[in-house]
Amino acid sequence: MLNYLVRRTLYGVLILIGVNLATFFLFFTVNTPDDMARLNIGGKRVTQELIEKWKIERGYDKPLYWNAPQPGREKLTETIFWERSISLFTLHFGRADSESAGDIGNEVARRMWVSLQLALPIFILQVIASVSFALLLVMFRHTRFDLAGVVLCVVMLSISALFYIIVGQYLFARVLKLAPISGYAGGLDVLRFLVLPVILSVLARLGAEARLYRAMFLEEIGKDYVRTARAKGLSETVVMFRHVLRNAMIPIITSAGGYLPIVFLGSLVFESFFGIPGLGAYVIEAIGKQDFAIVRTMVFVGSVLYIASYILIDIAYTWVDPRVRLA
Repeated sequence: MLNYLVRRTLYGVLILIGVNLATFFLFFTVNTPDDMARLNIGGKRVTQELIEKWKIERGYDKPLYWNAPQPGREKLTETIFWERSISLFTLHFGRADSESAGDIGNEVARRMWVSLQLALPIFILQVIASVSFALLLVMFRHTRFDLAGVVLCVVMLSISALFYIIVGQYLFARVLKLAPISGYAGGLDVLRFLVLPVILSVLARLGAEARLYRAMFLEEIGKDYVRTARAKGLSETVVMFRHVLRNAMIPIITSAGGYLPIVFLGSLVFESFFGIPGLGAYVIEAIGKQDFAIVRTMVFVGSVLYIASYILIDIAYTWVDPRVRLA
C-alpha cells in the first residue's frame, strides 16, 4: 500500500502543478496587472501613477514569468509567477488584491474552521439520511410507499437549493421564529445559527442522493449472495443491513467522497445567504471584488482537497472490502 500511496501522491502533485499552471496562465491572459489595478482602484479616471503605485504595493511590478539574472546575482525568483504561483506549494498565499482583504493565509486559516463547523454536520447527516431513506424505500419496494418515495425524490432533486433557503428562512425564521434568519456567533451560540442551514442543505441533496443509493441497493438485492442469505432464513432487515448495505459501501464511499471537498470548501450559496463567514462566502466576496489573488488561491486549495479526498477514497475501499488490494 505504501508504494501505491507514494505513486498516487506523485500523480497528485503533477496534477496540482498542471492545474496551477493553467490557472495562472488563464488569469493573466484575461487580465494584465494594469487591468487588475484599474479594476481594484475603480473610478473612471485612473492615472498611470496610481496604477504603478498599486502594482508596486502588491508585487505586480515584477516581470510575469521570467527575470533575466544579473551578473553575479540570481533573480529568477523575483517574478509574479514565482511569488504568486510557485509560493502556493509552500502554503504562502500572499496578500489579496483588494484593499481591505488583507493576508490570504490568515483569512483561509480563520474561515476554514467556520466552514468545518458547517461542513461536518452536513456531510455526516447527509450520508446517514440518504442511506437510511434509500434502504427504507428498498425494503418496501414495489409498494405505494416506494412509488411515493421515488416521486418525492424526483421532486426534491428538481428544486433548486435557493428554493429551500428562501422557504426555510421564511418559515422557520420569520413565521415560527425557531432560528435566526442569518448571522454567526462563536462558542455554543453557533448551534442556533447553524441548525437551519444544516437541515436545509441536507434536504437540498436528499432527493438526488437517496435516488442514487436506492438504485445501488436494488442492484445488490438481485445477486446470488442475497438469495442465499434469505434461503438461510435471515430476516429482511438483517439481509439489508448486514449484507446489502455492506456490499454497496464502495459506490456509497465513491459518491460521498466526491462530494466531500465541496462541503469542506464551504457551500457558496448557503454561507452567503446565511451570513456565515466561511470559505464559501470568502470566494463570493472575492468574485464580487474581482480579487483574482483570492480566487486563484481557492482554486489551488480546492485542487488539493480533491486529490486528497480521492486518495482517502481508495484507502477506504480496503477497509470496507478486504478483497480490494492497492498495488
